[in-house]
Amino acid sequence: MKASAFVKKYTMTIALVVVFIFFAILTEGRLLYAQNISNLLLQNAYVLVMACGMLLCILTGGNVDLSIGSTLCLVAAIAAQLMDKAGMNAFATIAICMAVAVAIGAWQGFWIGHIHIPPFICTLAGMFLFRGLGRVLLSSKTVTIYNKTFLDIFSSYITVPGIDKDVNWSALIVGVIVALGLIVLTFVNRSKKARKGYELKSAAAEFGQIIVIGLLIIAYTWQLAHYKGIPVMLLWILLVVLLYAFITSKTAFGRYFYAVGGNEKATKLSGIDTKKVYFWAYCSMSILAGFSGLLVAARIGSVNGDTGLSYEMDAIGSCFIGGASAYGGSGTVSGVIIGAILLGVINQGMSIFGLDNNWQYVVKGTVLLIAVIFDVVSNHKTGKA
Repeated sequence: MKASAFVKKYTMTIALVVVFIFFAILTEGRLLYAQNISNLLLQNAYVLVMACGMLLCILTGGNVDLSIGSTLCLVAAIAAQLMDKAGMNAFATIAICMAVAVAIGAWQGFWIGHIHIPPFICTLAGMFLFRGLGRVLLSSKTVTIYNKTFLDIFSSYITVPGIDKDVNWSALIVGVIVALGLIVLTFVNRSKKARKGYELKSAAAEFGQIIVIGLLIIAYTWQLAHYKGIPVMLLWILLVVLLYAFITSKTAFGRYFYAVGGNEKATKLSGIDTKKVYFWAYCSMSILAGFSGLLVAARIGSVNGDTGLSYEMDAIGSCFIGGASAYGGSGTVSGVIIGAILLGVINQGMSIFGLDNNWQYVVKGTVLLIAVIFDVVSNHKTGKA
């Protein structure tokens, strides 16, 4: 692979490494503290989860969902009030909240997919509607969550008696197992492709890449081992990310979203029901927003009328920074995750450094603009509209 092709393919990965090193130096190594490394994903859990759903919306033609921050707030408010006022147990609360998220998704998906209301207008209306309902439900107050079961389901840490003492060695053991598993999986996949006569990538390049990823996983779990171990929230994030990565890359249904964004008329002529594609894109987005509401409520331990405010912008920004095309039809879950982590590193690095909050908005806006400009320029060079 030529140097220019390599740089273009791994632009955001390189940017993530450069930005991480920059803030590690700027914060005099404080970014590398075990607690900060652990919090990097936990503080951005809602971004990582919602960005997966936002990707489906963007794939259908560069559309976005502006209501997800408000949906998050409403679902979190319902959870807090059910446990605080009604004394409902954690499992029933989670079931009701997810049912509400599904209902909101069906509502949004119906108007956008079947009635053809422009996504921008429909989700803008939802942004005001659901935020208002959330604030009414909370009576403009902050409601604290005390239900230990609920908090443990989403915000506890995994420890293994007999292994985890001063250092949570179980986290490191898991990291080593995952890293070795990736190497074995790569070897097995190459063997299958070779037997079927498929063209193979350079062994040195492919195994070199997976070894680097494995070393990063081990380094991350080493830091987790020296804090509190593996957070349960990380498992929830991985579950969502792997599910959406599978859907978008391994299923025909996942390819429909790319097809609609690439050429909706041709997709209709091929027999695909584009109404259902739009419906499921926005229904899925609302479900993930509701689930993120539970994650945020458990992590913070309280809910108020401003919970989730402007979170939709972080999810949208992560998608575009991670390589999703502003024109639709292009983008991957892995790219979106890199974009979300990059945004998280920038946020955390600026906070640790003590940069004024107003300037933090300037930096994030600049990064997003650069990412979109890069996408537009790349599309023009490749001859896309």
